Amino acid sequence: MSTGVLYTLCVLIWGSTWFAIEYQLDGVAHEYSTFYRFALAAFLLWVYCLIKKLPLRFNRLQHLWLILLGICMFSLNYVLLYNAQEYLSSAMASVIFSSVLIVNIINSRIFFKTPITPRLAIGSALGLIGMVFIFWDELTDFSLENTAVLGLTLAILGVLAASIGNLVSVQTQKYDLPVIQMNTYGMAYGALFSLAVGLVQGKDMTYNWSASYNISLVYLALFGSVFAFGCYLTLLRRIGVHKASYAVVLFPAVALIISTLFEGFQWTWTVAVGILLIAIGNVFVINRRDLKKA
Repeated sequence: MSTGVLYTLCVLIWGSTWFAIEYQLDGVAHEYSTFYRFALAAFLLWVYCLIKKLPLRFNRLQHLWLILLGICMFSLNYVLLYNAQEYLSSAMASVIFSSVLIVNIINSRIFFKTPITPRLAIGSALGLIGMVFIFWDELTDFSLENTAVLGLTLAILGVLAASIGNLVSVQTQKYDLPVIQMNTYGMAYGALFSLAVGLVQGKDMTYNWSASYNISLVYLALFGSVFAFGCYLTLLRRIGVHKASYAVVLFPAVALIISTLFEGFQWTWTVAVGILLIAIGNVFVINRRDLKKA
């Protein structure tokens, strides 16, 4: 599958998942909603591996990396982002999450000594300025009672966790772990970690039997987790963490359209300018040649 197709699938699927998450916020603790989502996704992948007779045996060190991947990419970041969406619209949450591109660039420099080129520096600077514009009203009206600021803080912490998950995925390349099996174990470990977090906090383990909760859960597990993460982790291996992350900064466009149509998202000039700056900034990060790679 070409890189362009992988990007398109990631953008369209993940752009719509933010709205689906809205239906996961009622009646069930967020830790358990993420547990149900990734446990179902892991089960579907496990069944696929059995049908295709794909090898599922890895050594202890590989499992340790898979545990870390699961915690960061399939648990902690989503628990934080689900909580953030209690205070933010799905569109705003998706825009904040798009800053993972900038965080990946910084973390890659810190942990992998990846050079920051002038293009990356310009793109990152524009992205940060854009984020300030988007949350200008909240930042100028900062207070501990400002729930939007709390949502912003939770979302940023989720971005940090997701970025670590991205770097762990890149690190696993040296073990040549196949993407499908890696996702199977990673999602299973992530689901178990979310379950443990909920139980340790003493939260009641409940389930929402409504049609909206179950339909959104299946969509998030099958499309948002199995398909989209398969495409994304393939991109990470094919063209690297910086350029693969560009898919993450494109999906807010889809999320914004959906939120405007179904959530009554209110546009302001600062939000529009901020989104434009983020879009322009990320043009500096990726070349057209990368999108055409097979």
